[in-house]
Amino acid sequence: MIKLFEVAGFKNFKDILTVDFSDVHDYQFHSECITDGLVGKMIVYGKNSVGKSNLGLAMFDLISHLTDQNVGPRLYDYSLNSENAPDHAWFHYQFQFGTDVVDYAYKKDDKRSLIFEEVKINQQQLFSYDFVSKTGELDGIKVLAPTLNLDFSGIVSVLRYLIHNSVLPEQHPLRALMRFVNSMLWFRNLDENSFIGYKNKADDYLNYIFEPTVLEEFQTFLHQAGITDKLVVHENADGNKVLYFDKAKPLPFLKTASSGTHALYTLFYWLKTAKDVSLLFIDEFDAYYHYELAEQIVKMLEQMHNTQVILTSHNTNLLSNRIMRPDCYFILSDGKLTSFVNATNRELREGHNLEKLYMSGEFNGS
Repeated sequence: MIKLFEVAGFKNFKDILTVDFSDVHDYQFHSECITDGLVGKMIVYGKNSVGKSNLGLAMFDLISHLTDQNVGPRLYDYSLNSENAPDHAWFHYQFQFGTDVVDYAYKKDDKRSLIFEEVKINQQQLFSYDFVSKTGELDGIKVLAPTLNLDFSGIVSVLRYLIHNSVLPEQHPLRALMRFVNSMLWFRNLDENSFIGYKNKADDYLNYIFEPTVLEEFQTFLHQAGITDKLVVHENADGNKVLYFDKAKPLPFLKTASSGTHALYTLFYWLKTAKDVSLLFIDEFDAYYHYELAEQIVKMLEQMHNTQVILTSHNTNLLSNRIMRPDCYFILSDGKLTSFVNATNRELREGHNLEKLYMSGEFNGS
């Protein structure tokens, strides 16, 4: 799991923004939101244009150079902060796997190419490498992989090169790191299946529903969300399968479904096809949902016990200790991400009305 994330110089994060998943308090309710002593479920609030979407893009930046998986087009345009003096962005991840902690830090230039990379395992440096001067501290690599060719000319990432060209046991922290990164998934409901990570393409997005058992499950999923329309699959004149609302005159699903129903299909598709996702970030997850449906989805995501989940939202109805806990609600403001419990001098308890406090300006930056 991710224990800590920091970024600076990326998009609207001029200075260091820190996400500390280890800052867990001693609440005795909603323990399902905490996993292995880390925040496992998180909802991020903040005004428009404070960087909620960019937070997700920053956290998923490493997908582009550590994997061959999908990165949506144009999402990383103008990635450097326009007010930042350094000509690079800096990223720092701290991963926790059992008793092992892996620190991964790197810098990227305006072309999104690595210019510096460093890895530490349990506070011991494995390597650091400067891609500009082509120099670095490599003693850790020499011990871990003594036969590895240390000529890094033309490689994208030293870490990726090391993992793919070394014989490491499956339980090694670097193997665990790569498994985690390969299973990360970001998507948003505001676009037509725009996503980052998990797989290199989703060409089954539209036809996944045509399997009879899948269609039945999606129908049940919609019914649970309060949508009672019946669905049916027909072949069109070209012999292609098409999903319809089953009416006296069938209506094509993709052309007539509401934005909320489309969003539910996107959520359903990813929940079904990405069951072993390690980190799930859904941007504006409830943009098209009724508040009761949004709450239902949060409770469903809380049952993904082995998955860290980060949601962004403007929906204050979700601010309730019935749903989550104060150390899992965060507010992003002025380049800082702060949990509700740390954003006030008040001792927040289970009986407090978080929505009322938020709306009254109790929390910093609200």
